[in-house]
Amino acid sequence: MRRSIMTLLPLLLAGATGCGTVGAAQEAVSPTTVRVLVRDINIRAAGVDCAGTGPYQHFHNRAPFRVLDPDGAALASGRLSAGTAVAAFAEDLGVERLPTYCEFAVPVRVPQRAAYRLEVDGRPALDLTPDNSEGPALVAVVPS
Repeated sequence: MRRSIMTLLPLLLAGATGCGTVGAAQEAVSPTTVRVLVRDINIRAAGVDCAGTGPYQHFHNRAPFRVLDPDGAALASGRLSAGTAVAAFAEDLGVERLPTYCEFAVPVRVPQRAAYRLEVDGRPALDLTPDNSEGPALVAVVPS
């Protein structure tokens, strides 16, 4: 009996170590930031937490999102962080509250694709544009 177990043991171990490795090579992923600029032109102080307003209310802290490839396959998912108000104009208007956009930035890890799209809260997906001006990022401006 012991002899049969010793004969079968290498075969069992070879089978166990081979499971899941054939054709299961992991695709390389790269860290990037998904940045969404919601142009709701609200009046608020720059730098404060914000969320989309009016027709953009689905952009908010904890809204579910998915980064999709051109075929609609999900590459990354998560929840938006709080937005941050950014000035709508580069010039100093000399007032504390000014027209702002609400910017959301979330880190993700995605494989290399020819194009990416962003779906937020089940709404129609938006095109994402690569932008390396402030580090690797995929950017959408709403409305485009």
